[in-house]
Amino acid sequence: MKEQLVTSASADEALGVLVAVVGAAGFFSLLIVIVWQGAATWRARMLAAREQQYKELAARYAQLLEDTVELQRRTAEEQRQTLDELTQTRLAVGSMEKMMREIE
Repeated sequence: MKEQLVTSASADEALGVLVAVVGAAGFFSLLIVIVWQGAATWRARMLAAREQQYKELAARYAQLLEDTVELQRRTAEEQRQTLDELTQTRLAVGSMEKMMREIE
């Protein structure tokens, strides 16, 4: 009878160990999945934040490009005005020289 109890207890222990191993494996698998998903979520948030920063940078670049084009347009207009004024000044100086030569 003692042998039967020992065999029964041994079978119960083996079953308990098997349940413990399966439970531990399940628990660690769950922890791995939780950590993995947490890391994936964190990575997705970082990528979304980076994409938002790129969008903001692109918007700033577009605004700077527009400002540069406007500045170049103004500069070209001012250069045209300066050239016109210089041409008028040359004509005036030329006519003054002509008049001075006639006086001499």
